[in-house]
Amino acid sequence: MGIEATLARIAAIEARIDALTNARPTAAAATSFAALLRGNLEAPGATATAAASGSVGLRAPVSASAVGGRMLALARAELGVREAPPGSNDGPRIALYRSAVPGGPVGPWCAYFVSWLARQAGAPLGDRGQGFASVDALWSWARAAGRTYGPEEVPRPGDLVVWDEHIGIVERVLPDGRIQTIEGNTSDSVARRVHDAAGVIGYVRM
Repeated sequence: MGIEATLARIAAIEARIDALTNARPTAAAATSFAALLRGNLEAPGATATAAASGSVGLRAPVSASAVGGRMLALARAELGVREAPPGSNDGPRIALYRSAVPGGPVGPWCAYFVSWLARQAGAPLGDRGQGFASVDALWSWARAAGRTYGPEEVPRPGDLVVWDEHIGIVERVLPDGRIQTIEGNTSDSVARRVHDAAGVIGYVRM
């Protein structure tokens, strides 16, 4: 276990201990503390929520969901795919990504890429599993389906991250709070990127 992960767990446990010890000790509190300690030892990377209400909840865990994990494995295997020719929004693999959106025209392909990942992972996007050619359409569907959350929250690996007219998949949250992503149609390729929260519209839970 790395020192940063260890320190994060210690901070989370201390925050919860403070909240529990400020309340009257009860059997329920003792049980809660036992569960807290066990949970923080078993859930790497969980971070404490600093709520003014005194809530002792934790932020979303950093482990990927089953679908998100499968999508990430697929995305990593696509790293280095490039448009052919450059600037064409096309190429043999990119045509494959478009196949996840029946009838999708040649064009910006970041939404095609995540639609393909989701389909290959067994959880196609859309009410009919139709995928999306546009980021706006994907975001609108996800909002209606109750699968979005705001940029102030901590994403899980495997969640989709949405900007204005661009989308990627979260690979991990860095110790400084920035997110490492894998994105299609970034510099004409599938590539890793690191971002701060600036410009993030929100996330889609997979």
